[in-house]
Amino acid sequence: MNKLKAYVELARPFTLAPPALGVLSGAVTAWGAHHEKAPVTWELALPVIWGTLMAAVLNAANNAINQIYDLDIDRVNKPKRPLPAGTLTIAEAWGFTLVTCAIAWLLAWLAKPMGVGLRECFWIVVFTTFLCWAYSAPPLWTKRRGMWANVTIAIPRGVLLKVAGWSTVKTVVDWEPWFIGAIFGAFLLGAASTKDFADIEGDRAGGCTTLPIQYGVTKAAWIIAPFFVLPFFLIPIGVFAGILTGNRALLLTLGPVLILYGIYTSWLLLRRPEELAATENHPSWTHMYRMMMVAQIGFALAYVF
Repeated sequence: MNKLKAYVELARPFTLAPPALGVLSGAVTAWGAHHEKAPVTWELALPVIWGTLMAAVLNAANNAINQIYDLDIDRVNKPKRPLPAGTLTIAEAWGFTLVTCAIAWLLAWLAKPMGVGLRECFWIVVFTTFLCWAYSAPPLWTKRRGMWANVTIAIPRGVLLKVAGWSTVKTVVDWEPWFIGAIFGAFLLGAASTKDFADIEGDRAGGCTTLPIQYGVTKAAWIIAPFFVLPFFLIPIGVFAGILTGNRALLLTLGPVLILYGIYTSWLLLRRPEELAATENHPSWTHMYRMMMVAQIGFALAYVF
C-alpha cells in the first residue's frame, strides 16, 4: 500500500484533471462548431472518452519523467516527493513512465472519430510526448533554457491540448481549433512561470535558468503579467472576424470575464513581487489554474448553447 501511494504521488493526481478537461472542452467545441451539432451517439462519444483519459494518463507520464530528471532540484525544493524521499527508485519511476506513456499512446490511437481518415489525435500525442521529453530531459532540456521552457509548456498544454480534443470529433484541418489553441498557448507562455518563483533556490542549484533567475523576481513578474490579460482579447476578435463560431453572446461575455480575472491576477503578481519567491503556492499560481478551468468550461458552454 505504501508503494501504491508512492506511485499515486509520482503521478501528482491533482494535476491530471486540467488536461483531461482541456481535451473534453476541445471535443465539445468541435461538436458545436459551425452550428453543426451531430446527434450524440456512442460512436461520437467513445473517441472523446479515450481522448479525455489519454490526456490524464499522458500528464502522469510527463510528471514522472520530470521528477526523474529533477531529482537534484527536488531534493532542495520538494524533498517529500517519492524519489528524493526514497519511497520509489529511479528504475520504478522509469517503469511507471513507460507504462503510462504506452497507455496514453494506445488511447490516442483509439481516439479516432468516424469519417476522419488520419489518426490525428495519435500524431498530436506523439509530438506532445517529444515536447514533454524535450522540456524535462537532455540534451534539449528546455527547462534550463529560460523562455524556451515556457514555449515547450505552452505548445503541448495550451495549443495542442485544445487541438487534440477537437481531433476526437472532427478533423483539425480548420482554422478554429488552432485559433482557440493559440489563445490558451499565449496565456501559458507567460502564466507557466508562476510556478518558478518559489523554486528559485533549487532551480539555481540544478542549473535551471528560469525567468525569475534570469531577470530577478520583480522584472520577471512584470514580464509575465501581460500574458494573463492580452490573450483573451483574441476571443472577441475571433468572434467579430468570424473565426469563432460558438454562441456569440457567451463568447463576448467570456472574453471580458477572463480579461478582468487576468487583471486581478496580474495585480496579485505585481503588488508585492517579492512574496512570489517566499510562498510555495502563491495565490497567483492558484488563480492561473482557475483561469484555465474557467476558460475551458466557458468555451465548452459557448459551443453547447
